Amino acid sequence: MLSLLALASSACWGTADFFAGLKSRTTPAAAVVAWSQGLALLVISVLVGARHADFALHGWPLWSVAAGVSGTVGLVSFYAALSTGTMGVVAPVASLGVAVPVLLGLLGGEQPPATAWVGMVVAVVGVLLASGPELSGDVSARPVALASVAAVGFGFALYCLDRGARESLLHTLWGMRLTSVTVFVVVALALRTLGGVGARDLPALLAIGLGDLVANALFAFASSRGLVSVASVLGSIYPVVTVLLARFLLHERLQRIQSVGVALSLVGVAVIAV
Repeated sequence: MLSLLALASSACWGTADFFAGLKSRTTPAAAVVAWSQGLALLVISVLVGARHADFALHGWPLWSVAAGVSGTVGLVSFYAALSTGTMGVVAPVASLGVAVPVLLGLLGGEQPPATAWVGMVVAVVGVLLASGPELSGDVSARPVALASVAAVGFGFALYCLDRGARESLLHTLWGMRLTSVTVFVVVALALRTLGGVGARDLPALLAIGLGDLVANALFAFASSRGLVSVASVLGSIYPVVTVLLARFLLHERLQRIQSVGVALSLVGVAVIAV
């Protein structure tokens, strides 16, 4: 069950990232992140308010702030990369941030079984193959560099989210959103701009924000009750969703080796689940 929840987080992240990438082509990436996070904060604040009796400041605040800062850096870099580069390149590169929580989990004493190790290796190789042919071609360095920054940001955000969720899942998600939105509010006040977002943009931004929020919740629940290393790998399969959506909706070219990569990722998931 925990493996399925972590895998479901990939589906939510991949779908949200695809539509966020499209939105970032007409709206500044920072504005897409800020507004989507802000709208999601309103939703989760209602949930926190409904459970105010359970509110306690222990364990989760520092982890949620760290997750919010690193996640914000990752999202802005990621959406900016998606708006200027091929989705089939950007998404797999960004997913390599999975190495951060895996390594930190191992250093923390986690010991995944042998079958899980096989599945994780196969899945990560699959994700790499999905972007290999594109990376060898004429690809601008800027989106790849931004995707690399996003990878590190995402990796630390996942680990911090996992640590905080072990104390309180709901409050860690809320604190993470509150931190990121606070950063963007300060920036917006300094620049005196709302990022060019109008009322007609709000439904799409809300959907993106909720998709990311649900993905974070599914991942945090799975990792905090299992192994963060395994959950992180399963959660990192989201580029497969983004690549497939780009293939069928945007008609981006998918070479044979990329198809093999997608298949390997799915095989790796199956092995981990077993």
